[in-house]
Amino acid sequence: MKKLLLAGAYSPIPTPFNTKGVVAHDKMAENIAKWSKTSLAGLLVLGSNGEFTYLSDEEKIKVLKTARQAIPKDKLFIAGTGCDSTRATLELTEQAAAIGADVAIVITPGYYPSKMDGHAMRRHYLELADRSSLPILLYNMPANTGVDLSAETVVELSQHPNIVGIKDSSGNVVKLGEIIRAASLGFNVLAGSAGFLYPALVLGAVGGIMALANIAPEQCYNIYQYTQEERYKDARQVQLKMIPANTLVTARFGVPGLKLALDWLGYYGGPPRSPLAPLDKAQQATLRTTLIEGGILHT
Repeated sequence: MKKLLLAGAYSPIPTPFNTKGVVAHDKMAENIAKWSKTSLAGLLVLGSNGEFTYLSDEEKIKVLKTARQAIPKDKLFIAGTGCDSTRATLELTEQAAAIGADVAIVITPGYYPSKMDGHAMRRHYLELADRSSLPILLYNMPANTGVDLSAETVVELSQHPNIVGIKDSSGNVVKLGEIIRAASLGFNVLAGSAGFLYPALVLGAVGGIMALANIAPEQCYNIYQYTQEERYKDARQVQLKMIPANTLVTARFGVPGLKLALDWLGYYGGPPRSPLAPLDKAQQATLRTTLIEGGILHT
């Protein structure tokens, strides 16, 4: 299968819930319509910010269907299909393909982290890639899974024609460089956080899939575009300005912080699904101040 060029900035969108904890499909469609008017190259549905681990199988399918109806054809539709077993991952991947997703992003299985060595990862991803009708994008998120794909394993997996790239959220820029240097030609390396988008791009990453792109899509796109245009000073300035806000909506406050920021910015964020809890008043004040200082929120 021909490898895709996943260049640009992508947002891993949250799954909206109403006050009763039910998926708000209408709000999701409205949000997608707004993101689709930005410079984002596409959307990731059912990623970490989509609270995919809190959704039932039935809910996942319905969310993917809503996304397919709402995402324009000129925006890439990336579906999160990773499960803890290879069998379940393949089943969800094929369902996503039938719905009309363009790419499947597959997070590392992590329930038995001590057993998820390079051999297990190669077995998992190669079997999936052999049988999947969708291109496979690796997803490395060691902070959540306890599993960190090594550069050696990623480089080996990059040789498979149906494994088209990786979203790496580890923040290990040295490892990103190792992968970019040695991976198969056409293998798409994407920064998994806006916090290190610029250095990743300078090393040769093709873009980023970033939580911050949900609330600052144009700023994330500008870092990408300025780097492509070799306007490195401009890219660096935007990058440095975005780091505090990125930290709050990822490592510090996570999905609840991201959803609140969306509410403030005219999207629908809504509540996180329990056991995630909304931000308290002190956290809200910190988030608001940081977003204003970053030029993301203006009131």
